[in-house]
Order: sequence, then structure tokens, then C-alpha cells
Amino acid sequence: MAELVSPREQDLKCSPKPQPPPARRTPSQIFPRVRRPLTVADLRPRMENERLGVVRDSMLQNHLIVKPELGKPRERSYSLPGPDFSYGLYIRGLDGGVSEALGHWHEYKKPPTCPQKLPRDYIAMNRRALKIGLVTAKETFLYHQLNDIRVRDQKERPVRKEAPSFPPNMTFGIKARPSTPLPDLLRHQYQQLWVQEQKDTQKAIKLEKKHKVNLGKLYETRSCQLRRHKPVVKVDTLWRLPQFQKVGTHLDTFPTEAARQRALKAHRQEHAVRLGSLRMGNYTHP
Repeated sequence: MAELVSPREQDLKCSPKPQPPPARRTPSQIFPRVRRPLTVADLRPRMENERLGVVRDSMLQNHLIVKPELGKPRERSYSLPGPDFSYGLYIRGLDGGVSEALGHWHEYKKPPTCPQKLPRDYIAMNRRALKIGLVTAKETFLYHQLNDIRVRDQKERPVRKEAPSFPPNMTFGIKARPSTPLPDLLRHQYQQLWVQEQKDTQKAIKLEKKHKVNLGKLYETRSCQLRRHKPVVKVDTLWRLPQFQKVGTHLDTFPTEAARQRALKAHRQEHAVRLGSLRMGNYTHP
């Protein structure tokens, strides 16, 4: 005998079972985990940081030694706190919530400024001391002690700047850029002009080389340079004090007077091409 079922019970059996609401993901599931520095246990075959020999964890914590892995961001080998660590600073006792925000505002109060002491105006004090008749240092010092005059503040007397006068027909702004010559650009007119200038320059250089007379290499000796650049040297007697005008020489390093004259003559001839205050040094460059 079939069991009798009411229409409502039949609808409840046929209706799908209600599913629970989807679980909310935690921040640790949404955001990726913080990458820790590599260790020896994390190394796998064919990795960029795979090494032979003795490998220490300190070698994998140095960003100058660690190589970047393929498809991964470069690690700086810094040890960071765990996922339950909160960054930032929490100040307790200052945040009163909405009620405090609606009750009053935190306004910035300017701290009281101390009046700056202006420097003393010594020019004005000295001027007044001279008008009274005080000239000595002690009198001026005493006047400074009794009459303290300070430099006037520039804010008390603002300088009025007059507005510059402009002509009535003056137009402010910058000039508009001239229009681009598109026909010349499309026809490569600038390229043709540049090529023609280069050709003219090459022709002028070839024509100059053609008419240029190639002379042989000339060698100039020292005597030729001296003969051509020899200036006129004015021979003057050496200056002496008046009390030593009639005093003769007491030392003569030349054997004869003729040798002395020959040495003086040679010195006068090379006087213009030698260095030094007495013209007895090396030869100057040509």
C-alpha cells in the first residue's frame, strides 16, 4: 500500500537543500605570505642559488650573493615578522571616536614666539656722540651704555614697490610657433638642401687643394730665428747710489779686458731670447 504524502512535504523533498553562506577569507588568505630569506633546506636542484661545496644559511641572506629566481621577485634577504604582525603605531588615549570629533576639533595652536632682540645700531650712536662732542673711546663707550639705539625692523617700514609701467598696446604671452612646412617635409626638401651643401663644401675643398702650392718642408735653425726676431736692445749703464758713483770695482773675474768685452757682447746679443730678470736663463720658445 503506497504511503500518502502531502503536497507540502513533496515540495520540501524536491526543493534543493539550502547551502551555507560562503566563508569569508582572512587577510592572510587574500594577501600572499611574506617571503622569508632562503635557507639551505629550501634549495632544490636546478635552482639559481644551487651551490657546490659548503653552503651556509648566511650565504643565502646576503643580497649581494643571492641570485634572482626565474619568475619570482628579487629577494633582499631581510627577515620580516610573521603574518600576525601589525605595522604602524597605535596611540592610546588620543582617539575619542565620533563623539569627540563632533564635540570639538583639534586645532593647531601656534606656539608663542619670543620677540627677537634687534642688534644695536652703532652707526647712529656714534653719529649722535660726535654731535655732542664725545670723541674718545671711553666717552663713546659710556654713551653706548646710556643710550641704547637698536636697528629698526624692516617689517615696520615696508618698501612700496611701484607697479611697472607697460605700453598700452603691449601683448603679454609668448609668440606662437610658426606652422610646420608639411610640403617641404613630404618632399624631403631639407635633405636635398643638406646634400647640396655637402657637395658644394667638397667642391670648394678640392678646388682649394688644387690651387694650393705644396712647398717642401722648411727647417729653421736657431740662427735664422734669431736673425729674424732679433730686437733692438738699448744698452744702459747700471744704476748706482750717489755715494758709490766714483767707487771702482774691486773684483774682476776675466783674465783680460778683451775677454770681458767679448762676454758682454755675447750677452747683449742673446739678451732678448733668454729668461730671467737678468736675462741669463734658458732660451725662450720660438
